[in-house]
Amino acid sequence: MANAAEEKKDLKIIVFQLKDQEYAMEVEYVQSIERMQSVTRIPGVPSYIVGVMNLRGVITPVIDLRSRFGIEKKPYDEATRILVLSKDSNEIGFIVDGANDVLDIPVSSIEPTPEVVGGVAEEYLRGVVKIEDRLFTLLHLDKILQKQTDKAVEL
Repeated sequence: MANAAEEKKDLKIIVFQLKDQEYAMEVEYVQSIERMQSVTRIPGVPSYIVGVMNLRGVITPVIDLRSRFGIEKKPYDEATRILVLSKDSNEIGFIVDGANDVLDIPVSSIEPTPEVVGGVAEEYLRGVVKIEDRLFTLLHLDKILQKQTDKAVEL
């Protein structure tokens, strides 16, 4: 019985833009959505780590998701946002081209990622969601953060 109830469960996601594609992640991790602000560079870190910002007294690392996923850079503009996420009491900021929507989607609408995917490494993807005429890629936050933790340990 519990499984049937879980299958009907909705997932609340935030949809955001990178280049001309929409991506999504679970909203439960999102602490805030901030306008682009001053970020202090840190020497010797991978190029996708822009630096750190002081957000309400908390020093938060900031990652440019375009750079992280190998998408060409573009200047930040009025639509650029920093998604501030919290996982296991760690905060991290992801720079995205724009934050579009918060949606409730049925878990059953998440389809496996196609084998041939351009751009984002397949290991970071949880699946693809199609709602009406929109198609977006659901990111696997645990994998993105785990990979970054591994990289930090290697430095």
